[in-house]
Amino acid sequence: MEPEPNNNASGSGNPKEEATLKVPSKDPKKKDDKKDEDLSEEDLALKQQLELYVERVQDADQGLQKVALESMRQEIRTSTSSMTSVPKPLKFLRPHYGTLKSFYETMPDSDLKKLLADILSVLALTMSAEGDRESLKYRLLGSEGDIGSWGHEYVRNLAGEIAQEYAKRVNEEASVDDLIELVEQIVAFHMKHNAEPEAVDLLMEVEFLDLLVKHVDSTNYKRTCLYLTSSARYLPGPDDMSVLDIAYTIYTKFEEYPSALQIALYLDNMQHVKQVFTSCPDLLRKKQFCYILARQGTSFELDEEMCGDDDEREALQEIINNTKLSEGYLTLARDIEVMEPKSPEDIYKAHLLDGRASAGASVDSARQNLAATFVNAFVNAGFGQDKLMTVPSEASSGGSSGNWLFKNKEHGKASAAASLGMILLWDVDAGLAQIDKYFHSNDNHVIAGALLGVGVVNCGIKNDCDPALALLADYLDKEDASIRIGAITGLGLAYAGTQNEQIRDKLTPILGDPKAALDVIAFTAIALGLVYVGSCNEDVAQAIIFALMDRSESDLGEPLTRLLPLGLGLLYLGKQDSVEATAEVSKTFNEKIRKYCDMTLLSCAYAGTGNVLKVQHFLGQCAQHLEKGGETFQGPAVLGIAMVAMAEELGLDMAIRSLEHLLQYGEQNIRKAVPLALGLLCISNPKVHVMDTLSRLSHDADTEVAMAAVISLGLIGAGTNNARIAGMLRNLSSYYYKEASLLFCVRIAQGFVHMGKGLLTLAPYHSERFLLSPTALAGLVVLLHACLDMKAIILGKYHYVLYFVVLAMQPRMLLTVDENLKPLSVPVRVGQAVDVVGQAGRPKTITGFQTHSTPVLLAAGDRAELATEKYIPLSPILEENHLQFGIQISAPVLSPVLRFRVLASVIYYGAGTKPSKEEATSKVPSKDPKKKDDKKDKDLQSELYVQRVHDVDQGLQKVALESMRCKLGLWN
Repeated sequence: MEPEPNNNASGSGNPKEEATLKVPSKDPKKKDDKKDEDLSEEDLALKQQLELYVERVQDADQGLQKVALESMRQEIRTSTSSMTSVPKPLKFLRPHYGTLKSFYETMPDSDLKKLLADILSVLALTMSAEGDRESLKYRLLGSEGDIGSWGHEYVRNLAGEIAQEYAKRVNEEASVDDLIELVEQIVAFHMKHNAEPEAVDLLMEVEFLDLLVKHVDSTNYKRTCLYLTSSARYLPGPDDMSVLDIAYTIYTKFEEYPSALQIALYLDNMQHVKQVFTSCPDLLRKKQFCYILARQGTSFELDEEMCGDDDEREALQEIINNTKLSEGYLTLARDIEVMEPKSPEDIYKAHLLDGRASAGASVDSARQNLAATFVNAFVNAGFGQDKLMTVPSEASSGGSSGNWLFKNKEHGKASAAASLGMILLWDVDAGLAQIDKYFHSNDNHVIAGALLGVGVVNCGIKNDCDPALALLADYLDKEDASIRIGAITGLGLAYAGTQNEQIRDKLTPILGDPKAALDVIAFTAIALGLVYVGSCNEDVAQAIIFALMDRSESDLGEPLTRLLPLGLGLLYLGKQDSVEATAEVSKTFNEKIRKYCDMTLLSCAYAGTGNVLKVQHFLGQCAQHLEKGGETFQGPAVLGIAMVAMAEELGLDMAIRSLEHLLQYGEQNIRKAVPLALGLLCISNPKVHVMDTLSRLSHDADTEVAMAAVISLGLIGAGTNNARIAGMLRNLSSYYYKEASLLFCVRIAQGFVHMGKGLLTLAPYHSERFLLSPTALAGLVVLLHACLDMKAIILGKYHYVLYFVVLAMQPRMLLTVDENLKPLSVPVRVGQAVDVVGQAGRPKTITGFQTHSTPVLLAAGDRAELATEKYIPLSPILEENHLQFGIQISAPVLSPVLRFRVLASVIYYGAGTKPSKEEATSKVPSKDPKKKDDKKDKDLQSELYVQRVHDVDQGLQKVALESMRCKLGLWN
């Protein structure tokens, strides 16, 4: 055997020697020599030069000092201007930073000392310790020269140090004037160099955002305001409002009135809205403002100051009142050929299922007929014709609508009669004429449905004649509860968001009526909440509070009683702190309703604000494991998470993840609310992972969870015709064919998905997710609160609560019109919106686009832009239901002489004269690649000239025309 190798033995002798070789040399000189060997000749020369400057700076001769300092400054400045890594002068001067600092302290006050302070300020960029803020210290001690000459990185570092120093001085209550002077210089530099976000951030840090207004110009105000409006969502109150106020001021300064109007609506500041109308002299732009107001659902009356001419004012008011909405919607429907009415069977597609389910679908039960009524109403919403309720002319003798109406039992007839209002949605004249026949019925349920139908058909449309009030007011005092509820709910839907005092005077006494039934009082509270949504009206709030206090112990346990706190909450929708006084009062309520009221008020008040602290508060409430009976308030808390977090995409995604945790660890009452919260977060926006979660929950062992998940599947696909969701729901109808309640929910969800044959959306956000329509959100919140107790309300006799969804229904169309409001087909590019906040230049705002002719449908997250230069859009956002104006530019706006010269030269050029020999030979294609490239360049140049001729800027037009004339040989 071979001897074992000796692990200690080395191939070359003594291990002790080898160990000593590995110890690093402690001689610094050798180390520096090694570094110097790595440098190129140029770098070595620069290093020696800088070391010489450092020695000369410390020289007693002031002349030498000055030359050395100026040379050093020149070296640093020239290197800093093109910065990809640490500049070499800074790198080589780092070892001498301490020496220069020490010498600075010994220098007498002079210009040279200030010059050295400038250099030390730049060196501190790489050398000063964290938190010392030496760069700022020496900048303040130095000369007050151009700050930008030291480069972007220096300015950026200085801005960071100013923010820290400002916070420190504010705490110590010291003066900050010198810092603000420096801030002004930095902001001016940033604004000139496309770094608007950094300028805004710095001004926010030092709380002097007002300085921004004088630094913006016509080249950068759009990018600046885009950053301001986007960052406002992440700021705490009241900073967010002050930031938006600055954006509003900048937009009005540069006459970007449509954007200013959107900010005014976000701030809910009617004075600003009025100011936009009075500041803008252009009638066409005012028409566009009216379309924006109509989409928001704002009740707004124009006066003589806003528009002097009576006829013009009337035309503008008509747009705000949404009277032409039905016309525009039907134009879209005809354009994409979906006018043909659909029956519920076309939606169910029972023939695609196996035998047992299709057999179950044909059973003529009252519950299934009621489901078919809703499906028919949602699918044919706004089209004015269907196969169940509206009587075709050839079948008028058969009276098919009457037949269908009586296939429903008792309260089912109310929903069937009201469905006529949904089918004739927004078409007030035709709708009222068709509903009128049901007012003469002997059946109270049919009358109640007709009353509700009047409210539905008038929803979102304002009319000077007030037909809804005239028709419904007489029925408010009837003895029959169902008729009263029909009239009350009809008024709530017809006048949502109008703050109409006549409605308040008629409905408030019902709340205090001791003889009124609980359901009448509950729906009165909801109706008042809708009419005064987000108004913080004290009189209405007081009336609802007294009604709640008057409820008996047994009433407080009823599911309908929970609609009273919801009506109260709607008064404060999105109004944040304004709810505090009412929330304090709610703490005095009976313990059965106290916590429920508190959660509902908070969730409504902070809806759409993205307030992280409130989301945490709601999550904390959901974390409690309580005994049966005391946990009803957790449902509104779960919905509250969704209502608050829906404000922006980031919060929305985080809320979805938090809701996943609640599903895993929450009690049954929390689990049944989670699908509804997911439905609200992704409404009319079917995200795949949310779809999968809801599909899983729709097979849950708990019936209430499954029902909520099925309804939510309908909500996330509402108006999208999403094939995947439609397939899921078809399979669910087969799976639950024996369970009437679940099958009813599946049918409702199918109606939602195919709502308006795919032309409608329920999303309360519009204008690129910037504005939230309060009436739309209110309608959805009422529906979701009703779904928290599905068995008592939707599956009971109050299924007509489903019609509250009409408040959120809007066409998801882009319709372009000309100056006379006539539809105009214009090519537009439609693609996925791209976030361009904080990007310099003019980045592309859409990706993966296709070009279509308007009217077009826009899905969630889509954005459109004009694909032609023939028209000018009068709004910066081309989005759903923003009816755009196009001013046709038939010819560029030129002086007559210039126009004639161009036309003459073009005619002369193509007049068919015989070409000269040179021209003829020039047409032979050249084989020389260089000449080929020249030809390409000339072609591109010609195209550019033509584009410039169509430019709005007359200066550019003139240059382009002169160039074309020279090229064509038309010299003066």
